[in-house]
Amino acid sequence: MPDLSPGPSAGHPPPGGAPAGSAVPAAPPSPEGTAAGGFRPDAAEDIAAVNALRSAVMRLSRRLKHQRVDESLSPTEMSVLGTLFRCGSATPGELARKEHVQPPSMTRIVALLEAKGLVSLEPHPEDRRQKLVTQTEQAEAMLEQSRRKRNAWLSGLAEELDEDDWAKIRAAAPVLEKLAHL
Repeated sequence: MPDLSPGPSAGHPPPGGAPAGSAVPAAPPSPEGTAAGGFRPDAAEDIAAVNALRSAVMRLSRRLKHQRVDESLSPTEMSVLGTLFRCGSATPGELARKEHVQPPSMTRIVALLEAKGLVSLEPHPEDRRQKLVTQTEQAEAMLEQSRRKRNAWLSGLAEELDEDDWAKIRAAAPVLEKLAHL
């Protein structure tokens, strides 16, 4: 597991200066949009941290996807239901933007979910040309059951961590949530 503790701040080398033989000098903070201590795209340690984060997130995501209640739903369909749960009813176009897919793809996904009884389409209250997608009670129950199963699986993994590692995960969780929604 990568070390999630904060490293040296931008512009501040680690105690004792740069490591001996280091070919990458400490990078000054970037003036455009990088907060003090933020990501430095030209710093080797930040590039290594991004690589480790990407790898860990992908591996954990793959393992979580196997902890599904309804195997007939694709990960994308589950994601759309999760978005409806978090954000409420939305048009297919709004869902497409939130899920980062093309509108025609979202139209097909919504049709599949409607055929399975997991969403309903209702007239948009302000624009007759559009429809609102709303999740059904069946979808809410299935999402809750799926969430419980995945949380139980992840809790089992967390029990294997020592207190120091678990504290790092607790501290990192809000930041990872923010990163997921940028």
